[in-house]
Amino acid sequence: MANPGYGKRSMPDQRPARAEDFALLPARERCIAGFIDHLPDGAAMDVKSLAKQLPLYGQQAVGSALQALSVAGYLRRVRCLVGEGDQVRWVFRTFWSRTARDNEWWASHLVTEGRGGTPSAVAPPPPPWVPAEEETPSAAVAVPQQRAPKPGPAVDSPSPAYLALAQLGRTEPRLALSAADCAVLEGRAAEWLARGVGTDYLTQALTAGLPAQVDSPVGLLRRRLEDKIPPHLPRPAAPPSSGEPVHRTMAECTKCGVPGRPEALPDGLCRSCGLPGPSVPVGLPTGGLAESDVRARAGHVRELLRSR
Repeated sequence: MANPGYGKRSMPDQRPARAEDFALLPARERCIAGFIDHLPDGAAMDVKSLAKQLPLYGQQAVGSALQALSVAGYLRRVRCLVGEGDQVRWVFRTFWSRTARDNEWWASHLVTEGRGGTPSAVAPPPPPWVPAEEETPSAAVAVPQQRAPKPGPAVDSPSPAYLALAQLGRTEPRLALSAADCAVLEGRAAEWLARGVGTDYLTQALTAGLPAQVDSPVGLLRRRLEDKIPPHLPRPAAPPSSGEPVHRTMAECTKCGVPGRPEALPDGLCRSCGLPGPSVPVGLPTGGLAESDVRARAGHVRELLRSR
């Protein structure tokens, strides 16, 4: 299995598994496609991991087979942007479809995945060798449930300004305040926080340069809150928006790994990797899912393998 968020991800609207799903593919591609199809979602799909599980084929053979399966319409490699704000990262996934799809279908679904954000994680089904959980007998005695304690009356949580004032006595004993003193000064301290400063800055400004003896902490703090209040700072201008949605999914060339928009990578290959060899026919049907189209794609895959 890959790290959480990476690996295989099955596409929706697939037909049930059949013995003849990959019958039109060459032997190597048929074997690797059947192995991938039985992997659970989240399984590692990089060439090295697949080659370790397939002793008949090395990494180069597995890479060529994945390229052929991409041309045939079974998989696409993508980079997905996950996270929010400044906690974002790119994860690499392989979208798999048991049913061969054309380029238009892949482009529309990958764009939908990108605009819809991060897909919700679905727990993959357990492998067949994991025993099923035993069902609880119907005659089992039910354990009485304990009643949850009734919630007490809701208490308003103190504001950040009130908490900063209440903590002054622990930071500096000469500025210990009572609850009434904190309530009196709370409004003035809130004005500081409204001007963009944090509670750490507020605490440092109120405790710096204290006299040796403080007779009235509340009087001293009231004076400091009024005299040392920071100026208003203009808000930074927001960057101009282009109005286009943020694309959170970038397709990736199955052969060389270069990223690009899904519609810019037909058959999952970039322009340079998708150039046919001297013995490969130029035309490759891209529409429809009829049996004739699948046979034509399989023939193109065979020609790609002969040109290597």
